[in-house]
Amino acid sequence: MSSIEQVGTFNLGARRVKRLGYGAMQLAGPGVFGPPKDRDAALAVLREAVASGVDHIDTSDFYGPHITNQLIREALHPYREGLTIVTKVSAKRGADGSWLPAFSREELTQAVHDNLRNLGLEVLDVVNLRSMFNVHHPEEGSLEAPLRVLADLQKQGLIRHIGLSNVTRTQVLEGREVCDIVCVQNQYNLAQRGDDALIDELARDGIAYVPFFPLGGFTPLQSSTLSDVAARLGATPMQVALAWLLRRSPNILLIPGTSSVAHLRENLAAAELKLPDDVLGALDTVASIGST
Repeated sequence: MSSIEQVGTFNLGARRVKRLGYGAMQLAGPGVFGPPKDRDAALAVLREAVASGVDHIDTSDFYGPHITNQLIREALHPYREGLTIVTKVSAKRGADGSWLPAFSREELTQAVHDNLRNLGLEVLDVVNLRSMFNVHHPEEGSLEAPLRVLADLQKQGLIRHIGLSNVTRTQVLEGREVCDIVCVQNQYNLAQRGDDALIDELARDGIAYVPFFPLGGFTPLQSSTLSDVAARLGATPMQVALAWLLRRSPNILLIPGTSSVAHLRENLAAAELKLPDDVLGALDTVASIGST
C-alpha cells in the first residue's frame, strides 16, 4: 500500500480518486508563464507523482500557456489506467503573462480542444469552469451561459464531467441548476475558511471540494502558530496544513503543487502525519488569530 492510500478516496464524478493528488501549475515558468527552468526536473516530478500512487492531476492549458499540458503528455502518455486529469477553462494569457477572461462560446470551445490536443486525449475527465469576474478571488456574476457551452461540449462527448473554480456559493447553486457539478475548486486553508459551510453542503451531496493554496493568505502570527505546531510534530508547515485539510472533511481532495521531487515526496508524506486532538484544537484557532 502506498502512503497516500492511507487517507482514502472520494468520488470525482464517475472516477474514484485518492484524496492526495498533484497540482501541475508550478511546472511552468515564473508566474505560471513560459517554460520551466529545468524541463527534465519537471518531467521527473510528474513521473514520480504517478509512481508514488497519485491518480489525480490538476492542470490547465492556460498554464504556460500550453506548456504544463505538453509536459504532462511527454512525461506520462500513454496514461496509466485510472489516472484522472482535471483541467480548467475560461482564461487566457496576455503577451505580458496577464490573466484575461475567455468566456465566449468560441473561446471555451477552443480551450477544450486545446486541452485535448496538448494532453493527447479524446475526452477530458473533468473540466472546471473558472470564474473570471475577479482574477484573484470569487466575485458574484452569472456563470449560466459559459456552463451551457460546456454542457453542450459534454453532450458531444468531449467532456465527461464539469466542475467550478474560484466561485461563490451562489454560483455553485446556479451551476447545479444548469448541469451536474462534480467538484468545486476554491482557495481554502487553515487561515482562509470562508467556505466552511459550502464544504459541508457539498459533502452531504457527494461533491468533491478541492482547495488550493494550502499556505496562502497567512499572516505572520498565523504562520508562526503553524510553524510551532510543525516543529512539535517533527513535520513541515505544509505537511501539517495538508494533514489538517485531510481531517477537515472526507470530500476534500488535495492537489499540492511543486516543481521539486524532494518537495513532492514531503507533500505526499502528509498522508502519514497524525494530528493529536490538542494539536487539532490549536490549529483550529489559526483562522481566529487573523481576525483579532
